[in-house]
Amino acid sequence: MTSCGLLNSSNKPVPLRSGSVTVLIRGFVADVGCELLYRNEEPGPVEAVFVFPVDAEVAVYAFQARLGGACIQAQLREKKQAQELYGDALAGGQSLFLLQQEGTGGDVFSCSLGNLPPGEEAALTLRYVCKLPLEPDGAARYMLPAVLRPRYTPHGWDGEDITQGVPRVPQGELPYTLSLSVTLQSPHSIDRVLSNCSLTPLSYMAGNQTTTQVFLAEAPPWDRDVELLVYYTEPHKPSAVLEVGLPGAEPGSLMGDPAVMVTLLPSLPEAVPGQSSAGEFIFLLDRSGSMRCPMDGRDCSRQRIDSAKETLVLLLKSLPLGCYFNIYGFGSRFKSFYPQSVGYTQQTMAESLQRVQQLQADLGGTEILALLRAIYRSPCQDGHPHQLFVFTDGEVGNTKDVIAEVQHHRGAHRCFSFGIGEGASTALVKGISRAAGGSTEFNTGQDRMQPKALQSLMRALQPAVTGISLTWDLPPGMEAALLGRGPEVIFPGQRCLIYAQLRGQPQPPDTAMGGVTLHYRIQDQTYKEKLQFPLQPQDGDRLPVHRLAAKSLLLELEGAVNTGSEGDRRRALETSLSSGVVCSLTAYVGVDTERGQPVQRPLVRRDIPLIGFGATLRMRNLLCSLASCSASVPMARARGFSGVSMACDFDNSSEVQVESRRPRRALEESPLLRLVSLQNADGSWDLDPQLAAALGVSETDARGRMPSKDVAPGVWATVLAVVSLHGRATGQRDEWELLEAKAVGWVWGQAGPRLSECLEAANTLLGCSVGPAVFGL
Repeated sequence: MTSCGLLNSSNKPVPLRSGSVTVLIRGFVADVGCELLYRNEEPGPVEAVFVFPVDAEVAVYAFQARLGGACIQAQLREKKQAQELYGDALAGGQSLFLLQQEGTGGDVFSCSLGNLPPGEEAALTLRYVCKLPLEPDGAARYMLPAVLRPRYTPHGWDGEDITQGVPRVPQGELPYTLSLSVTLQSPHSIDRVLSNCSLTPLSYMAGNQTTTQVFLAEAPPWDRDVELLVYYTEPHKPSAVLEVGLPGAEPGSLMGDPAVMVTLLPSLPEAVPGQSSAGEFIFLLDRSGSMRCPMDGRDCSRQRIDSAKETLVLLLKSLPLGCYFNIYGFGSRFKSFYPQSVGYTQQTMAESLQRVQQLQADLGGTEILALLRAIYRSPCQDGHPHQLFVFTDGEVGNTKDVIAEVQHHRGAHRCFSFGIGEGASTALVKGISRAAGGSTEFNTGQDRMQPKALQSLMRALQPAVTGISLTWDLPPGMEAALLGRGPEVIFPGQRCLIYAQLRGQPQPPDTAMGGVTLHYRIQDQTYKEKLQFPLQPQDGDRLPVHRLAAKSLLLELEGAVNTGSEGDRRRALETSLSSGVVCSLTAYVGVDTERGQPVQRPLVRRDIPLIGFGATLRMRNLLCSLASCSASVPMARARGFSGVSMACDFDNSSEVQVESRRPRRALEESPLLRLVSLQNADGSWDLDPQLAAALGVSETDARGRMPSKDVAPGVWATVLAVVSLHGRATGQRDEWELLEAKAVGWVWGQAGPRLSECLEAANTLLGCSVGPAVFGL
């Protein structure tokens, strides 16, 4: 597959000359416009091909190119028609570009610029809309990669990806310039904006601090992304953004009517971690060859497979007694630990942990569809619905088929997906979780996967929100039409965006108010959230709410198109053409008829250089904010802000024998992992030399400081372990919260009246000051 940009005739890289980015952030939505400048230094014309990855949920809605002295404005056409126009123009020697989605995933776009004469510049202007992820501390995060980045090209990798063969250069040799301006608007006051780069002070444009601007104060280092954290005064309060329709668009159409985006963060009761034992937890681990790649591109960093294995250890330790589980590895074929899911016991846990440590990235390519079909053919355990956890670093060629398969079984399971490293396909990872009512996380660079995986497990252990419905309260003459299916599942602590088209006119328009109520049910309890908002649309020509609503609708319609629905295909085509949001059925095309000069020599396809792997930049998108990618800890603290075989192998004994002959690479054990690995399935620890070493005390002291002979050694050992977690691993609480819940529950059933004495003695021995509330005292 082709890569990105331009090279000169001597094979020296021709980098971007400059990048100018303007961002409009409304609540948790960003509308981004970027202009990228290139120059052809070849002695002859080139057919410049520009390929770039974007997030699968990003709505690309405008594109133009200035080639030499001519400006070509993009027009969105049905894809086949656009391709025919491009071929005719290129054959006639005209300059033209074609922008379309590549492949089956929908998260790679390619732009053919046509004939770029020698010595002339190409200025590309791209506009798109994306959702901003919500951080645990309530911030909205916007991320701007420093340069165009591919997915990945692993050292020594000979497989096919979109950047194969692209040269790497030292970061100091990239003479790019960058300007960034951000305008922020919010229904609630904007408290502050933090960044890992130098920013100008906030410039408020309204007395209530609901509108402000900020700029880059100086060019950022090229070895980092530009990340902004936007803090609102009331991030968890429901809000609505009403946007006026596109002038001149037909009333009653999606773009002609006002659109409203409602942001909801339901106040759900907190469930006790680990209280539910229902569930069949199935872990799907990518064991393709690329999982041997380092997490952040550095040869000395941990491999992706090792990070995934450590995560599996914590997940296995955190499962509740009484559930069922199984572990699959997949690549060109797949293998499972057990023919069918097994009950979670001390024996099955210990056996599985041993086998996890023997796993290698040795199963070839990436193929997951056959594995999913095998899992879905297996009946669920009675009262234990499937909960799938998928870990992958790659992409597949049949992304839409995979998503359709998950969608077909959506009522019987949930799917939690994790993209590992900078090459994960956002279309695949987000698509399967969205189709099955789960959640998505991405893990790149120095991020730790474990907290994100444990947060997802906590969601899986909590009861799902059901019975979701919306009731609109609008003035006479107005009605709301939901765009898309609306929310079907909401997890505690997760934000939910709902889009609706408002038809008709309020009476009277100057004082009219609208309202929406969300009704939902958790087990036998009914809840509701109500929000009122003024029916005064925000003006502007960028219309981010309309564009994002169109993208959300297109994602649903394109999935239906794959099943052969002609009506959904027509609606998807109409939605794309009217909104300007490109989809798999459409493409942007533009023809420059001013130049009219035929090509005098053969065209040459060139690529653009990429910074060396020493950088820690994310590569899933072009100058865009990643969506739905929650961090495990607040960003400001954590990042320093200011032909395929489908055979299934169930032969456990032969698999262990084969893998035991390979050199065993033990997991890099952190102090936390060393302690966690000793915990029993029921939540207890044993008082033994291994525990003493993990606690940093002698076995003699560990046994001698036991407060009474009436205390069972296991109780004393478990209290010591819990105290150690609170006193020495507070910053990693997200990784051991479920483990602690199991331990405390076990202690309560065993300790009796001696628990207070045990806690006091444990604090003294370990030098901690853990309070009695930890044990419910």
